[in-house]
Amino acid sequence: MLEKLLELGERLEALGYRFTTVSPSAQRLVNARPGTEQARSLRDVFGWSRAFQPELLGHELFELTVEAGGCTPIADTDLWRPTLRFSTLGDLLFVHSAFPTVEPDSVFFGPDSVRFSAAIARHAPAARRIVDVGAGTGVGGIVLGTERRSSSVVLADVNPRALRLAEVNAHWAGVPVETVESDVLAAVAGEFDLVIANPPFLRDRAARAYRHGGGRHGEGLAVRIAAQSLARLAQSRTGGTLLLYSGAAIVEGEDQLLSALRPVLEAARVPFSYEELDPDIFSDELAEPAYAEVERIAAVFLQVRVAGTG
Repeated sequence: MLEKLLELGERLEALGYRFTTVSPSAQRLVNARPGTEQARSLRDVFGWSRAFQPELLGHELFELTVEAGGCTPIADTDLWRPTLRFSTLGDLLFVHSAFPTVEPDSVFFGPDSVRFSAAIARHAPAARRIVDVGAGTGVGGIVLGTERRSSSVVLADVNPRALRLAEVNAHWAGVPVETVESDVLAAVAGEFDLVIANPPFLRDRAARAYRHGGGRHGEGLAVRIAAQSLARLAQSRTGGTLLLYSGAAIVEGEDQLLSALRPVLEAARVPFSYEELDPDIFSDELAEPAYAEVERIAAVFLQVRVAGTG
């Protein structure tokens, strides 16, 4: 199946396929428009995740999609439902879960992936070994790998399905990677000098791994990543850098993520910068009970430089 998935992506690239994945709320709005009930193009199938008739793809491409695990039949109809989605970022192609991402092990790619990759591309130093924590599709490590920021890229995630798709995405990009099934850095061996992370940062009532950050407002995992990363970087000879993109719940003007990070940063005695990249993301989440006191969710970016033991 893996070989067929690689072939499917290469086929889509050869056909000039391009698609920018939008936020889930925008996806629902667009797919609710009249005339969108059934796919009419490749982008409708592999981008907008719309039901389709096999004839739309043609026999060869349809069979390849089936063999790659990219679709499943819809009971009591002649339609099929996509199970995989393909997004483009610049010249790079990424495979991830189709919409809606309801399974616990769904692999997400969207506007946050774009903001995250842009932020680390601006600020990441050259490094001997990069670790992308909670890598998901692998977008962070792959983007830096294509820019030759490092010759060694580790993609770490608790989700085996994410790691399988990340390997495929890295192959298309021509970036050699090491994948590690790991809860944060627990299973990542050896030294590294750059940690990048775009962890789940929402309070998800279904506790899906790709969305649920834990803590009161979704900040728990980001704080845990920061604490473990700073400790490991401080133990290395050369030290290194942590770049963390996340969402932060704002309550009565106070950034809840920054408040939770301060004790970790102060204990580590490290210089850092923290900036708000976007003041208002995932606003539809504010209707959830967990966000009853939250006035907005901001996209934020943390940079920390850690001195080593050498």
